Amino acid sequence: MDQEEAVKLITEKLSKKKSKTKFYFSDLAKILDMKPRLAKKLINKMVQDEVLEYWSSGSTSLYGLKGAGKQHAADGED
Repeated sequence: MDQEEAVKLITEKLSKKKSKTKFYFSDLAKILDMKPRLAKKLINKMVQDEVLEYWSSGSTSLYGLKGAGKQHAADGED
């Protein structure tokens, strides 16, 4: 799977899920149907390209579509 296919697949799946905006790395690897080591390269590239954003509470790391989620709505961002 190349980067374009991965971006398309991830954005389609995540944008359909209206009740949840942040996902664990393992959720994204399952969507891509890839082993974690291979999925990590694609997911990190999506973060660099600002398709996804990385969020961490210090103990938990999550990923979401850039600009989606409650924190963006509260900040007035789209």
